Amino acid sequence: MRGRTLRLGSRMSPMAMAQSRQVARMITERTGRAVEIVGLSTLGDVSRAQLTQIGGTGIFASALREALLAGEVDLAVHSLKDLPSAPADGIVLAAVPPRDDPRDALVARDGTKLADLPPGARIGTGSPRRAAQLLAMRGDLRCVPIRGNANTRLAMVGSGQLDAVVLAVAGLVRIGHADAISQAFEIDQMVPAPGQGALAVECLAGKPQLAALLGMVSDPASAAAVTAERSLLETLEAGCNAPVGAYAAGAGQLRMQAVVISGDGRKVLRAHGAAPADAAWRLGRDLAEELLHRGAEELPGHSRLPGTFNHRGLPGV
Repeated sequence: MRGRTLRLGSRMSPMAMAQSRQVARMITERTGRAVEIVGLSTLGDVSRAQLTQIGGTGIFASALREALLAGEVDLAVHSLKDLPSAPADGIVLAAVPPRDDPRDALVARDGTKLADLPPGARIGTGSPRRAAQLLAMRGDLRCVPIRGNANTRLAMVGSGQLDAVVLAVAGLVRIGHADAISQAFEIDQMVPAPGQGALAVECLAGKPQLAALLGMVSDPASAAAVTAERSLLETLEAGCNAPVGAYAAGAGQLRMQAVVISGDGRKVLRAHGAAPADAAWRLGRDLAEELLHRGAEELPGHSRLPGTFNHRGLPGV
C-alpha cells in the first residue's frame, strides 16, 4: 500500500468503533491506504451527567478535534448528528460517506409497538427531540432521561427498568442489534436529528492532499442532504441536542422536511421545501427562517440568542 498508515481517531464505544471500522475499510478499499484506529475518550463518554448539562452532543467531537489539532491522529470519524454545525478552526469536513438508515427505532420487550405500550409507559431517551415527538404521539408516556452506550440502554429494557428505549436504526444495525427493533418510526412520524444515520470524516484544513484522498469515500447525495439539515440547525441557532428534526433526500433535487417541537410535545411546527442539491445550504436556511417566522423560537424549551452574523452571512451563534 502506498503512503504511511493513516491514524483514525475514534471514540471507544462499541458503536463508534464499529462505524470507524466501516470508514477505515472504505478508505483502504478506495485509496489503497492502510488505516489504524486510535481510540480516544471524550467527556461525553466518561461523564454520567445528562448531555444538556455538559454541553450537548458536541462534547463527543471535542476530544477528537483536539487530537487532530495536536497531530495525534490524521483523521477523525464522528456520528454526523453529534457534530456542531459551526465549523472548527483549522479543521475541515473532508467526507460524508453514504448515509445509512436515518430513522429512529423503538426497542420494547416482546416486540411491542408504541401504540400497544401500557398507559404511562416509561421510555428511555437522552434526546429532547425524541422525547418531544414521543409525547406528541402519546401524551401519557413518561420519557426518562438516560445515558450510556446502546448496550447499556438495551439492558435497561431487558431488566425491566424501562418499558422501552428509542435509539437510531443505523446504530443498532452497526452493532448487530437490528433484531431488537420493535418498531422503526417512519420519517413523518419522528423526524430524525439533522445528520442522523450519516458519518463525518474530518482532517486538518492545512492538509489538502489528505482531504482530497478522504473525499474519495464521500457520497455527494448524502453530503448535500446533511448540508441542508445542518444549515437549518445553524440558522435556528439550535444546539444538536435541541427538539429539532430535519431530513433531506434526493439525487440532484433535494426534498426536505423539518420540525420544531415544544418540549412537552404539545406544539409542533413543520416546514417542507425542495431545491437543487447545489442549493442545499439555502434550502435549510429558508426552511429555518420559515419556522422562525411562524414562532419557533417562542415554543417552550427553545431559545434563540440574538447575535452577529457568521462567516456565511447567516444569523449565528
